[in-house]
Amino acid sequence: MSDRVTFIADTAIHVVATRGMRGLTHRAVDAEAGLPQGSTSAYFRTRRALIEGVVKRLAELDLAEAAQARPPGPPDPDSLAEAIGHVLELWMTTARERTLARYACLLEATRHPELRGILAHGAQARVQARELLEQAGVADADRRGRALVAFLDGLLFDRLVGAGAAFAPEPGTPECRAELVDAVRTALRAVLGK
Repeated sequence: MSDRVTFIADTAIHVVATRGMRGLTHRAVDAEAGLPQGSTSAYFRTRRALIEGVVKRLAELDLAEAAQARPPGPPDPDSLAEAIGHVLELWMTTARERTLARYACLLEATRHPELRGILAHGAQARVQARELLEQAGVADADRRGRALVAFLDGLLFDRLVGAGAAFAPEPGTPECRAELVDAVRTALRAVLGK
């Protein structure tokens, strides 16, 4: 992505996170970005193209962070839980808007099936999980990797916007991090069989 396209996509993510999918318009992104009217539509001609730009940028950032969190060497539940807990905490704090925008896009796809194809970056997370489990020698790594990703998605959703948000420690606190790491460690031990 060019710098301008990245800037517009990042601004569109902010718009989705703060106003929802209904608030995502070319004009809204132009206004939020401080760009002349028509700038966003010059790069993303249609609303679908704009949504695709948002999803592509979300995937780029999320996958890069997830890949960086992978500790070197053979995976063990403790170091992996720390790394994954760090990413989940990041997605609940610093990248909170991005996470909210991702959920908004996923919900939009339930009402507009034609958008499902552009939300395929979740498949890459499942590939990463499968590869990680294969490296650990886990039998049926594909199925268990899908289950692990579903658990992590559910944990993140619960702590960010679900009922768990009212009962869990405040995101960004040591207590929150410890609780996330413990939950991830429990799931990892289950899928790793340790």
